[in-house]
Amino acid sequence: MTNINSPTTHLGTCPHDCPDACGIQTEVQNGYAIKISAQKKHPIADGWLCAKVSPYLDRVYHPDRLKTPLRRIGPKGSGQWEIISWSTAIDTIKKQWDRIIQSDNAEAILPYSYSGTLGLVQMTVASARFWNRLGASQLERSICMAATRHAVRATLGARMSPPYQQVESSKLIIFWGHNPASTAPHLMPFVKKAQARGSKLVVIDPRHSRSSKAADFHLQPFPGTDGALALGLAREIIVSGNHNQVWIDQFCHGWPQFRDHVMTFDLHRVAKITGVKVSQIKHLAKLFVQQSPTMIRMGDSLNRNIQGGQTVRAITCLPALTGQYGILGGGLSCSTGDYFAWNDESINRWKHCPAPGRTVNMNRLGFELNNTRTKNPIKSLFVFCSNPMISAPKTSEIKKGLMREDLFTVVHDLFMTDTARYADIVLPATSQLEQIDLHRGYGHTYLGYNHPAIPPIGESKSNWDLMQLLSRAMGFEDEWLYETPDEIINGILKATQNDTHRLDNISLKTLKENGYQPFASEQEIPFSNGHFSTPSGKIELYSQSYEKAGLSPVPDWKMPSVDLELDPSKTLYLVSPAAHHFVNSSMANLDQLLDREKAPSVLIHSADALRMGIEDNKKIRLSNANGYCDRMASVSDNVRCGVAIAVNGFWQNNDQQTTVNWTTSDNLADVAGQSTFQSNRVEINLL
Repeated sequence: MTNINSPTTHLGTCPHDCPDACGIQTEVQNGYAIKISAQKKHPIADGWLCAKVSPYLDRVYHPDRLKTPLRRIGPKGSGQWEIISWSTAIDTIKKQWDRIIQSDNAEAILPYSYSGTLGLVQMTVASARFWNRLGASQLERSICMAATRHAVRATLGARMSPPYQQVESSKLIIFWGHNPASTAPHLMPFVKKAQARGSKLVVIDPRHSRSSKAADFHLQPFPGTDGALALGLAREIIVSGNHNQVWIDQFCHGWPQFRDHVMTFDLHRVAKITGVKVSQIKHLAKLFVQQSPTMIRMGDSLNRNIQGGQTVRAITCLPALTGQYGILGGGLSCSTGDYFAWNDESINRWKHCPAPGRTVNMNRLGFELNNTRTKNPIKSLFVFCSNPMISAPKTSEIKKGLMREDLFTVVHDLFMTDTARYADIVLPATSQLEQIDLHRGYGHTYLGYNHPAIPPIGESKSNWDLMQLLSRAMGFEDEWLYETPDEIINGILKATQNDTHRLDNISLKTLKENGYQPFASEQEIPFSNGHFSTPSGKIELYSQSYEKAGLSPVPDWKMPSVDLELDPSKTLYLVSPAAHHFVNSSMANLDQLLDREKAPSVLIHSADALRMGIEDNKKIRLSNANGYCDRMASVSDNVRCGVAIAVNGFWQNNDQQTTVNWTTSDNLADVAGQSTFQSNRVEINLL
């Protein structure tokens, strides 16, 4: 008779690139996960999971999961592999790296990782300790929100988003370049509660998104013009006399310079730049001063353009004009990342490693892989927690680099991704249900512990397990390279407790028992003490740090250059927002979610389609100097005229297909090495 044990429940945390970082729980019977759900008492998850994670067991037990190490035996990209042992895989890597280090140096090895998991151990530490000890090239991790981080810190001193719960007290909520119904879904119940109490919701987005369906007012500016819109709003608030001069004098630095500068953004000029009517700008300015407290929820897409830093600065300054910072339900919400910082030395172990050398901007991966004439070219690429053939810009250059015969590439992943197809060695990775980690949501103020629920599938190993194998292979004896995940978590918690009071009541023991713990109160109002950790101690409308860096010290907007090679009669702005059912490229290989997301298409306004002779459901080509992408046209009025929308994250799957990022540029934004995915214009032609 078969012995069937009763199910056991294991607490965990969703690891994916979402501000919610939901508490999850997995029911396991006889070593097999039979159900995944949200922790009912978790303050953010509140008993329900998003569309992406609900079918997570399909991902864990997917028939295409990699279960053994593989070695390429045919041409790169041919899909010809042989199964090898872990010892053979690690030995092969060691021999290749020894050869590279001897002929060049360790900086010829580039680790490339990002947000496949957001865990403290499996992402942060796994991306740091071993690679620092090896002396490999450093990675400038600026693909997502680097310009936002840079600009908000320059203006406010820190990113201190109010807890989700405080949005219930907002009278005006502005989603600016933000679609939380898809990208931060657990915020929406709090927004709905605020609306039920009479709050107004404004959405600023060139398309009609899932979030805009609930909006009271929707503005649709051209992509990349949000900075001009913010400066026009500031001017309107000031000239109407509705700014809070007493509050500004007390808490802001550089008011005269800021005031004089925004006067150049008269509404007729702004309307021409943005495509938003003067009457609409006036209406939003009126709401801004009448519906206090006002909270702006700013999306990451806003900083992914050539003027990303100045755009974020302009928007960040707006709440200061009417004194919205430091009050319940007011201010700016973009990230809780600066409530505290993890102790840097306990993560990186810099004191025991070679001095950091070359830094490679992750947005320039294609360029760097092909820059073989440099003094120290990249000879080996090690990819984990990322799929740059889908998620990084200028894909054609990345593919060209990956095809180099002299480039030794290793990919550690759950699946044979588009990037893994070009590797020399592919290693099987664990899912979240198979590893220990600690998570910190960037949309709220909770830490969440992740218990492993099941044994690793096949021969898969976690990122940290792999780093330990590599450490042994390279002969490193430092004990901090061989700590268990719990030892790492405990050590970083204790080291960080010496730096901040935020973690005083948090311990590994209580995290493991409860699943989560807050590091700040839901009632704590950011900046309520009136202090901002900028050079002046105030909100810097005129940024001293920007001035020292040779940047415009007041938020500015300039007309970007136009690609003269494109036919203007066939050219549209191309925006590539996040999918509702994928997290970047994660989940985009699950049939159930692919069916729900529907086939990749390009959303085009009916007036543009008529002008360009494009019919609904006809195949079209998007192209520019970077490359091309073929998709089916979806003609609709759910996007503003002059703009095309192509959701990102879809895999290529074969060499006959391309994705949106074949058209995106690897140009960098004005600050922080930020990506510029949304500064994209394409010519559209019917195929």
